[in-house]
Amino acid sequence: MSSQTSGSEPQPSAVSPQVQRVALYAVASGLTPLIPVPFLDEYALRRVREGMVRTILRERSFSPPDRTVTVLAGLHPREGSRLQQFLSKTALFSLRLTWRKAYRRMATALWVKDCVDMASVSLHHGYLLQHALERGDLDAASLATEDVPRRVHAAIDAACKELDARPVNQALRRLFAGSRLLLSELTKALETWNGAPRTPLEGEDQEVASLAERLAAAMWEERGYFQSLESLYVRHLQAP
Repeated sequence: MSSQTSGSEPQPSAVSPQVQRVALYAVASGLTPLIPVPFLDEYALRRVREGMVRTILRERSFSPPDRTVTVLAGLHPREGSRLQQFLSKTALFSLRLTWRKAYRRMATALWVKDCVDMASVSLHHGYLLQHALERGDLDAASLATEDVPRRVHAAIDAACKELDARPVNQALRRLFAGSRLLLSELTKALETWNGAPRTPLEGEDQEVASLAERLAAAMWEERGYFQSLESLYVRHLQAP
């Protein structure tokens, strides 16, 4: 990453386009839990993550097979089995009828945490995928097969699990907890949930872009954290 002028604070305009792009997909991933339909939210998350991988690779003129994209995007379901996910959502909505205020607080906290978790995974994996490409760990030949992409993804996953993500997750939590879009969608889901897919709000694209810009600026403040993440990735990739 390029250095900042001595004595000055990093500004959003100074953030690299690569970081801004990953931040945009991280925000999009973080909004997928707002789809109050089991299975459909997972499908949306997978589409966002695969879109992120394709965009990153396309910038370097790589067009790997779909299966390679799937490997690099990874599978990161929410905690528990699909049945548990379905039952937990159903149980949460039924609680609304008994303890409305307590339910709202609990459901909002759980939903924000889910948003943060999904955004964090995409943020970390997208960042390290770009780092892997900059290092030359992936090229046109290796992307035509699954072996090397699978090793790279495993190293990315191991690095993310090893490093304490609280600095980034706290920034994500502040971002989402103060989001007009997220709070509006949560209110709508808690009060009128009927199991239907969500309808995008007017001005949603601008809100997502604003969230992504603020997230990119926060990432830039944590350059030391991401440098540690890069080192862990290299160590896991080179491990026998």
